[in-house]
Amino acid sequence: MKTPPLMPKATHPIASREFVVSPKYAFERLDHYLIRQQVHPSRTFLQRLIKDGEVRVNDRVVKPHYKIRPGDRLVCRIPTPTPLELLPEAIPLNVLYEDTAIIVLNKPAGLVMHPAPGHTTGTLVHALLAHCKDLSGIGGRERPGLVHRLDKDTSGVIVVAKTDSAHRSLSLQFKAHTIVRQYQALVTGRLRKNSGTIDLAIGRDRWERKKISHRTARPREARTGYRVVERFEAATRVEVRPQTGRTHQIRVHFASLGHPVLGDRVYGRRPAVLESVPADRQMLHAERLGLIHPDHQAYVEFSAPLPDDMERAVKILREFPLAPEHA
Repeated sequence: MKTPPLMPKATHPIASREFVVSPKYAFERLDHYLIRQQVHPSRTFLQRLIKDGEVRVNDRVVKPHYKIRPGDRLVCRIPTPTPLELLPEAIPLNVLYEDTAIIVLNKPAGLVMHPAPGHTTGTLVHALLAHCKDLSGIGGRERPGLVHRLDKDTSGVIVVAKTDSAHRSLSLQFKAHTIVRQYQALVTGRLRKNSGTIDLAIGRDRWERKKISHRTARPREARTGYRVVERFEAATRVEVRPQTGRTHQIRVHFASLGHPVLGDRVYGRRPAVLESVPADRQMLHAERLGLIHPDHQAYVEFSAPLPDDMERAVKILREFPLAPEHA
């Protein structure tokens, strides 16, 4: 069948990039190659572009898993972001730092990152649109500027890109796992080790699709380092450094040890002894974020103090009598 002509699918401008594959990249997947060439940081976006016929190999439409060959001529047509249709909302933001490239925020627990079913208003994206008039559109119409995320009920430091070049730089840093991320968590029970690394591949659960677990058809490498900060009678305060960035990674990993994050209604149950400890959400806080600044290329680091609800929980836990073996 003759390949149909390459026609624009939208009225907005389209950027075009061309490559000739060198022997160095022989038999690499097409979508992986395009990420390597920094066409776009999102493999999902690139796969959709390939399936839509906006990426051609030797003037042919191929599939995302096509193995490129030396001498292949690639033409990529990338639609520029369409105007956002979301309405800005004057939601207060706790800004830790801001310049022309990035904005760093201390996200409160309870704030949803972006529009999704059941959350069409009142999200961080709506607040950002009111705060930033020049927000990067590369994340898509529903996620402009977002390069990573925190769960709704996780608080703490998050960085947002204000320009497309900043978005690309930060996305590559997250992909390479060079971003420094440090969390504080209260987990149920008493961890036996003072420090360690949880190395457990996780993915979408086979039977409960809304959950992440090791019972998955598509396991993805996941590692979480931790250090005990403080021990209580029935809980442990830990400093956590995820070495990969999988969905729900910290929560799933500690649940796999039998020590779920306190207050986590999805991956754990609260022991009766902890019923008096206020935990209306998972006690997880992103306290530190370090990265290479997209513009001046210097290392910068940002932090946010423990939120009030976690401080209250720690105070109450300290009042519990410590078991003799840990006294």
